[in-house]
Amino acid sequence: MRFLAAIFRFATSACCFAGTYEIWHLHEFASLTYFTFQTVLLLGVVMLWAGAATLLKGIEPPVWLKGCLTLYIVVAGLTAAFILPAPDPATPRVFGLMTVTYAHIIVPIAAFVDFLVFDEHRKFQWPYCLTWLIYIPVYVMGVLIRAAVWPHSGPLKDGTPYPYDFLNLPKIGWTQLGINVGEGLAAFLVLGLVMVALDRALPAKLVK
Repeated sequence: MRFLAAIFRFATSACCFAGTYEIWHLHEFASLTYFTFQTVLLLGVVMLWAGAATLLKGIEPPVWLKGCLTLYIVVAGLTAAFILPAPDPATPRVFGLMTVTYAHIIVPIAAFVDFLVFDEHRKFQWPYCLTWLIYIPVYVMGVLIRAAVWPHSGPLKDGTPYPYDFLNLPKIGWTQLGINVGEGLAAFLVLGLVMVALDRALPAKLVK
């Protein structure tokens, strides 16, 4: 089963790098403004690390970090499914699939399956739910500062620097932005609580 877990993690990592093809191959670095791309790229590295550690019985990635990235990509997948518009058909493809299909569908599902099936459980602590929120306001501030300094830098094709409409400050104003960020933090907190509860409820090792 250790080899199956390693193969699954390597495959998930490969899907992460396929989903960020625009960044590392096409050099569209403005795409890093997207929260999903940041998460997928980091998750690809962590899954590669986890796969190697599983195969070689080495040091696993920190539980807090892997749980954090799993939460982030699950939220990104749900956001893409229920909030974001349909992807542009002109989006680059890797092995016949759009990169956003990897980033928004395949990777979130694979990361959650890996958490459920291959991770050791009963390691999450309840305070993780709060510490996992730290990066969200940092990300939002980064988007706003970048937009103020480079107002026509993309990542949207028309040069708009705001990657998501719910962060588009000139369009929605400070009040709505604050509401959106507050709702986002609440969603992350609720799903974080669910993840910790699942981790603590599952057997310490689901598969041997």
